[in-house]
Amino acid sequence: MYTTMKRICALAMVAIAAASCVTQKQLTYLRDADSAKAEAINESFQSQSETILRSGDALTIFVSALDQEAVTPYNLPTAVFSIPGTDKIQTTPTLQYYVIDPDGNVSMPVLGKVHLAGLTCSGAESAIGQLLEAQVVGPSVQVRLINAKVSVLGEVSRPGQVVMTGNRLTILEAIAAAGDLTPYGKRDDVLVTREVNGKMEMARVDLRSADLYLSPYYYLQQNDVVYVTPNKVRAISSTNSSLWLSVVSTALSAATVIVTVVK
Repeated sequence: MYTTMKRICALAMVAIAAASCVTQKQLTYLRDADSAKAEAINESFQSQSETILRSGDALTIFVSALDQEAVTPYNLPTAVFSIPGTDKIQTTPTLQYYVIDPDGNVSMPVLGKVHLAGLTCSGAESAIGQLLEAQVVGPSVQVRLINAKVSVLGEVSRPGQVVMTGNRLTILEAIAAAGDLTPYGKRDDVLVTREVNGKMEMARVDLRSADLYLSPYYYLQQNDVVYVTPNKVRAISSTNSSLWLSVVSTALSAATVIVTVVK
């Protein structure tokens, strides 16, 4: 009986150890990527050069021209702020920003409401520039998105928000900024949530497949949430693993006591 109990406990410990193993295959990104796969992907791959503007985005819009006085009415006044705890004024003026309303518009001085949702920053520059051409000679418009960010959660080294400093951000870049996946993250089950036209969309992507480049979620949009699902190893790791080992140890001790009493 004692020998049987030892064998059972040993098998249980082996099972726990086996379940906690993570193979190289499970940890590899884009494992089917090669030159042939790349050629096939490029036939339908659509590069996104810029992020699409939408309601809630905060923008700075600055209009300039050779005659700077002529465009002054089209710009928001710059703001100056006092330095906390002192009576001094911040010397560098801060450019005020616009927020795209629920209808996709911003209200600009003189021009009034301008529809920008659905455009890129460069598209917004062109749209505003066309409205100005009838009133200003040689206008130049600069539009910058200032509040773009995504959240990366779950099994990554540094969960948190990633600021979109450029005009676009891919899911691989966001994960890299979050310190990469931990060994406990499921490469084939990464959830992306996105709000589109007031409705929530959810999709799961596989980082192990080169088909990732064809996913509409390869390029992230502002306010997307990327959640890396934990694998089965995580379920039995740390405290859970200690609990299992404790149970096995207790069972073995009980079996030993029983055998001793019986003898």
